[in-house]
Amino acid sequence: MMWRKSVAELRAGLRQREFSAVELAQAFSERSSRLQKQLNAFVTLTPDRALQQAEAADQLLADGQAPDLCGIPFAAKDNFCTSGIATTCGSRILADFVPPYESTVTRRVFDAGASLIGKTNMDEFAMGSSCEHSHVSATRNPWDLERVPGGSSGGSAAAVAAGLVPFALGSDTGGSIRQPASFCGITGIKPSYGRVSRYGLVAYASSLDQAGVMGRSAEDCAWLLKAMAGFDPRDSTSLEEQVEDYPALLEQDISGLRIGLPVEYWQGVDEGVAASVMEVSRELEQMGASVSEVSLSHADLAVSAYYIIAQAECSSNLSRYDGVRYGHRCEQPRDLADLYSRSRSEGFGAETKRRILVGTYALSTGYYDAYYGKAMRARRLIADDLNQALESFDFLLAPTAPTVAYGIGEKEQDPIDMYKGDVNTVAINLAGLPAIAVPGPLSEGLPVGAQLIGPYLSEARLLAVAHGLQQRTDWHQLRPEVE
Repeated sequence: MMWRKSVAELRAGLRQREFSAVELAQAFSERSSRLQKQLNAFVTLTPDRALQQAEAADQLLADGQAPDLCGIPFAAKDNFCTSGIATTCGSRILADFVPPYESTVTRRVFDAGASLIGKTNMDEFAMGSSCEHSHVSATRNPWDLERVPGGSSGGSAAAVAAGLVPFALGSDTGGSIRQPASFCGITGIKPSYGRVSRYGLVAYASSLDQAGVMGRSAEDCAWLLKAMAGFDPRDSTSLEEQVEDYPALLEQDISGLRIGLPVEYWQGVDEGVAASVMEVSRELEQMGASVSEVSLSHADLAVSAYYIIAQAECSSNLSRYDGVRYGHRCEQPRDLADLYSRSRSEGFGAETKRRILVGTYALSTGYYDAYYGKAMRARRLIADDLNQALESFDFLLAPTAPTVAYGIGEKEQDPIDMYKGDVNTVAINLAGLPAIAVPGPLSEGLPVGAQLIGPYLSEARLLAVAHGLQQRTDWHQLRPEVE
């Protein structure tokens, strides 16, 4: 079964002509279409585009000119603009939007030879932690169809976990790659801010958003990250730093690691989740790492600071959806005010409206300094804590999320409780640092993710540590029973 193969195995099979890129595209497209009704992992399936790209990949393979990802299927979260393919961001307001241009990330992945199976479901405008807030309804976790896959990149996580694609693009504003990777038992990496271009990634909170990768293993993620990372002159936040050869550096020496356990990130964590991540810690010690506790004195400010900053930025970014230039437009508006009001009321979902209102309030006259200004000062303190800890330790280790995946609808009436689930992930975005979530032992028969946090631009070493761990264990090879 080709859907069970790793990216390395698929690359080798294509180059040895064991199967063709067209056969791969057809197999993954068929599986995605068949399981879509159960999982709702996709907003848009693109079998014709996948076949067209696979035919071109087969020609490159025959000519001996195959780039790194030639013929490998993938999926893209539906907030990456794709020329000629609908990009909805999980929102009714963009339900009919077809971009005339390509995001830098998807263009680079296409240039590397990959074939697009489809655009994955997501919380509306990446605002959510469960993938329930989408105009095409919730995505379901392949480990338990009555549970959420996490969010906002839940569709990408579910697609990878169920074997609909070998790897997928996600975006991470406050944990939206790492938390669904944890809930679905896969590997997900959020790169350093600026490592990957945001051009064509529809903005939620511009100072926090970062494109990243979700795959079965660190090795799978390394191949996709290599293709998409690098400087982009169209993104003013993009770094002019050379991209490392992540797959080639997976075997680098990682002996003698110093790993810190932030005590605040273990508070309030379910017993089974904590036990699973501690088992990961013990494996790292067996690999030669030293592990000890560290304190982050401002960790308790992270969720509050994040939700003020993110919602303030979202209120600004989403003001462009007004029914005038593109997106949903109400019927027969009475005047300009009515056009704005009804187009936005009809187009945005409840969670997005909530965040716009809170963000607008935080930026309003008389409240800017009281809320947004304080949140920005807290952001600096949080970042300083993390950077100081990473001067004493090579990496920090913590549970990605305090619980396993919860039931669909379980937190629908209490958004604050859902926000608290981001307690271990949001600080990393506030500091712009890289982090990777890797599977640990199951808890209650459900996946648990361990999060490794590294210094700025340490993606290669993060991937190497995760790869070394996965060479010793089989937790990342566990798969849900979905057919």
